[in-house]
Amino acid sequence: MAPFALFFAIGVALLQQQAVLPGFFWAVPSLLLAAFLWLPSHTSWQRIARSVVYAVCAALLGFFYAALVAQQRLSDVLPAEWQGQDIQVIGVVAELPKSHERGLRFVFDVEQVLTPNATVPPHILLATYQSARDTPLMPHAGERWQLTVRLKQPHGTVNPHGFDFDAWMLERKLRASGYVHPKGENRRLDAQVNSPAYLIEQMRERVRDSFQKILGDAPFAGVLIALAIGDQGSIPTAQWKIFTRTGVNHLMSISGLHITLLAGMAFAVCYWLWRRNVKLTHYLPARKAAALIGLLVALGYALLAGYGVPAQRTVYMLATITAALWLSRTVAPSQLLAAALMVVLLLDPWAVLSPGFWLSFGAVALIFYITAHRLRPPHWLVTYGQIQWAMSIGLIPPLLAMFQQVSLVSPVANAFAIPLVSLVVVPLTLLGVLLPFEWPLWLAHQIMSICMTLLQWLNHLPAAVWTQHAPPLWSIALGMGGVLWLLLPRGFPARWLGLLMMLPMFLVLPDPPMPGALRLVIFDVGQGLAVAAQTHNHALLYDTGPDFSGEADSGNRILLPSLQALGIAQLDGLMLSHDDSDHTGGALSVLQGIPVGWLASPLASDHVLLQQASSHFRCANGQSWEWDGVRFAVLHPSAASYKEADIRDNNRGCVLKITTEKYSVLLAADIEKESEARLLQRHADKLPATLLVVPHHGSKTSSTSAFVEAVHPRYAVFTVGYRNRFGHPKADVVERYRAIGSELLRSDEDGALIVEMDAQHFSIERSRESHARYWH
Repeated sequence: MAPFALFFAIGVALLQQQAVLPGFFWAVPSLLLAAFLWLPSHTSWQRIARSVVYAVCAALLGFFYAALVAQQRLSDVLPAEWQGQDIQVIGVVAELPKSHERGLRFVFDVEQVLTPNATVPPHILLATYQSARDTPLMPHAGERWQLTVRLKQPHGTVNPHGFDFDAWMLERKLRASGYVHPKGENRRLDAQVNSPAYLIEQMRERVRDSFQKILGDAPFAGVLIALAIGDQGSIPTAQWKIFTRTGVNHLMSISGLHITLLAGMAFAVCYWLWRRNVKLTHYLPARKAAALIGLLVALGYALLAGYGVPAQRTVYMLATITAALWLSRTVAPSQLLAAALMVVLLLDPWAVLSPGFWLSFGAVALIFYITAHRLRPPHWLVTYGQIQWAMSIGLIPPLLAMFQQVSLVSPVANAFAIPLVSLVVVPLTLLGVLLPFEWPLWLAHQIMSICMTLLQWLNHLPAAVWTQHAPPLWSIALGMGGVLWLLLPRGFPARWLGLLMMLPMFLVLPDPPMPGALRLVIFDVGQGLAVAAQTHNHALLYDTGPDFSGEADSGNRILLPSLQALGIAQLDGLMLSHDDSDHTGGALSVLQGIPVGWLASPLASDHVLLQQASSHFRCANGQSWEWDGVRFAVLHPSAASYKEADIRDNNRGCVLKITTEKYSVLLAADIEKESEARLLQRHADKLPATLLVVPHHGSKTSSTSAFVEAVHPRYAVFTVGYRNRFGHPKADVVERYRAIGSELLRSDEDGALIVEMDAQHFSIERSRESHARYWH
């Protein structure tokens, strides 16, 4: 069972890396290969061959099973012609609505489409946006509504080491997203739909409302809500950052540990009571009854918490243990984990795309690895210490692979946080759900406050977190082998070799551009602009993309993770072209999240961003510098323009020219016709460029014929958001660049663009092409 489950999972994971789904005619050779399993296996070579064929067949079965499920999932699609159109639908609010800055966001199960000839997928993600003039729309879980919606197909940004929104939507069966039209016919039809899934969601919402009413503005109310119902969005970003930096974030959501301990408590109480009733023990042994009760408690808690991957894994493992106990069978730990792995993947083949999948199953596998099959179990306190050591060392490879950071204070933080949160805070929080008293919640909050004080102290230590580049895949595999060797039982020789096997993850750095070469990353930030320019020893960030909503912006969601993964640990300079939110929206996160040498911009002297900068100057025509043989020159605006009050922000944008020995790039911000004319007057000889980031995203106010002809780029890049409300790029502007022979690139169609240029070569990598997946 265990080898089969492992190779089945490998096959599923391999399918999720494909750019297109395979044709099922390839399954025929797989069936022929399976016939080799019935060959005799008398010699050692025959047994080895049989094992190899068995492993390959298991992987192929996982591969084609995932492909079949994916084909069915992709068949639910919103037709392109219905994107952005008003559609009337009737359906049910399927999950707990979550607040955002201007309204609510919720999953909607479509039951009926009222608009003639319209086709809508059965599960969609909706948002409400309320203004002061609109009547607030307040849908609740389990209610049936008639709504007027505007939808679009799933289409997220694609960046190096970035979050894949399209995959997230596909895994959750959400095949379209959009918003409720505030002027449409929107009304509630039924206050409650009697379906088990909807009733559970209604109960979760009532628990959240009750907690908010009791705890009010208590600082850790969101943590208790997350521990009770799995609503991690209730935890403020600042607190999440502390939990992540101290390595206890797994405790602040519904982890398998919480469910297992709660089931264990239920088992112990039921077993103690059941044994004291003779009639009950004659009818059913106490151990079997207690196991069933423990499983039901675990299932109830998991459902209340939203039934995520860690919860599923725990429930399936406990179900396997219960079944084995009832059948009077002995099940090895590896069989337990394999059974849970198979059930999770059969129900959700996209679970392998979630970090929680690898961390959850990996952590349990490590626990079994260091505790199972030991001749003499040590004292429980020693075992606890061994598990903490195994978690601290064993999860380093996946954490570096997925997040490029490891908490160095995690062993200390988990040593006190696990017993406090799992054994005290969680039970008290659930008592607050079940009992009509407020004191359990306030007691849980007080204990959480003590725990948070200790975590904040650890977080402020100078070396609380190790952050680095994304290690190459081969070093992760080698590092995982090193972990397993290092954690072998005492007595195995040369366990220290495991540490040497882990070193490449830290020491093998991404290759920087050679002297005289330039690497340019034009990020896919939606409707906005952000460009990173890297030379051999230096890095510059030009603009920082838009502010999305609340605490989410391009800086913390896209730029910082990508820069860190690419090996850019600090910025020598940050240039903000002008004061528009689609260019400066992520600047504060960047300034707070990575060392920045200087900030250049046309911002007013009292601007809030300048307070975060260690050094600032206004960009102006004539400024230039050279890094590692690559020349940088500011062509606009003029220093005198800062005295002219009537100039629009767009026309005071900083225009930057970057030149290598043979090639060049022109970053033209959002300048409009007037600024283009000034550039033609002052710098006509400096405008020609190999690549142009088109001014103002292809707006009709920019890219005059004279400017386009003067620059005459080989590549014209439009940085635009998918189906943006401005209609960028305008068709006549696109035609001007096409007419002069420019190759047209768009961030919404090509994703992030990685440009490499040196004295001899010029290349562009399109992220949607190089990292294509079948769901894009």
